[in-house]
Amino acid sequence: MVSLDDFEPLAQRLIAKPAYDYFAGGVEDEVTLSENRTAFQRIRLRPRVMVDVGQRDLTTTVLGHRVSMPLLLAPTGHQKMAHPDAELATARAAHAAGTIATFGCAAHYGIEEITAVSPGPIWFQLYAYDSRPVTERIIRRAEEAGCQALVITVDGSYASRRWRNLRNQFALPPGVEVRNLVGVGMRDDLLRDDLSGYPAFLSSLRTLNLTWADLEWMRALTKLPILLKGILTVDDARLAVEHGVEGIIVSNHGARQIDTTAPTIEVLPAIAEAVGGRIEVLVDGGIRRGTDVLKALALGAKAAMIGRPYVWGLAVGGEAGVRQVLELLRTEIDNALAQLGRSSVANIDRSLVLLPGETPH
Repeated sequence: MVSLDDFEPLAQRLIAKPAYDYFAGGVEDEVTLSENRTAFQRIRLRPRVMVDVGQRDLTTTVLGHRVSMPLLLAPTGHQKMAHPDAELATARAAHAAGTIATFGCAAHYGIEEITAVSPGPIWFQLYAYDSRPVTERIIRRAEEAGCQALVITVDGSYASRRWRNLRNQFALPPGVEVRNLVGVGMRDDLLRDDLSGYPAFLSSLRTLNLTWADLEWMRALTKLPILLKGILTVDDARLAVEHGVEGIIVSNHGARQIDTTAPTIEVLPAIAEAVGGRIEVLVDGGIRRGTDVLKALALGAKAAMIGRPYVWGLAVGGEAGVRQVLELLRTEIDNALAQLGRSSVANIDRSLVLLPGETPH
C-alpha cells in the first residue's frame, strides 16, 4: 500500500457488494462524487526553493485541541459493514495518530462504548430525529459520554436518491445496529424479534426538518462547541456565524445528498473569506493526497477531513488499516511541505496555490 487508492480495490473484494456500494456511492449520476476529487487536481501548487525545511511541524489546533496534523476523521455510518470492530477500531486508530474522530447516530457501537476505548477527543455527529425532546436526549447522551464537540448535520433532513442503494434494495444486514438511537424515546418496542427488530425500528425513524430556529434552541441547550456540517454557500456560512456556532464543515455530504452541487474545494475560498476567521472552517470531500490537505489549508480551511479512505482501511485491516491510511497521509503531508519549501502547516497561505484561470507570477 503506497497510496490511499490502493485500499479501495482490496476493500471492494473483502466486503459485500451492497455494503461497498453504500460506502462508495454518491447520489444519482454521481457527477459531484467525481468532481470532489478532480477539482483538487485542477489546483496547481507553487513551490518555493532554497528554504530551510530540515525541521517540519505538522501540528495545529482545532477548536482548541492540539492535533498531530491538519487531518480529522469525518463521520461515516454503519462501519460494522466494513469490519466487526467498526467504530472502536477507528477511534483507537485516530487516538494513536493524535487526531480527532467523529461518530454519531449511525454508529453501530454506542457513543459510551466508543469513548471508553479512546482517551482522545471524540466529536458526536447529530442527526435531529423525531422531536426536540428526542434530540435533546441524544445530545445529553453525547455530553455524558464525554464528547468534545457536537457536529450537526444540516443537509440530511430528507432522504436522497442513491441509485446504487435503490438497485441493491439496500438494507442494513443482520447484526448491524444503531445503538445511539435506542433508549432516547423513539419506537424501541419495535426492536422485539416478533416485530421484525431493527428493520422495523429503522423504518420508523423520522428526521426533523432543521431550521435556524432549531439551531438557536440547540445552542441554548448545550455548552459543547457546535460545528455545522453541510455548509456550501457564503450566505449560510454568515448565518452560522450569526447564530453563535464555533465552526462549520464545508461539505456536500460526500456527494450523497443532491447531485451537481459544487465540489467543496471550489466553494471553500469564498466561504472562508466571508467567515473571516470568526469561527473555524473545516472541509471534506475528495481528499486523497497530502497535497489535497495543503491545498485546503491554502484556501482557508483550518483542517481537512476524510471519510471513505479510512473506511477502506478499516475493511482491509481493522484498526491497523485505519492507522496505515492516516500514516500514509501524514507522510504525504510532511513530504509535500518539504517539496513546497514550507517548514510548518502554520506557514501555508494563499500564495501556495494557483486556481484555474489564475496567471502564474
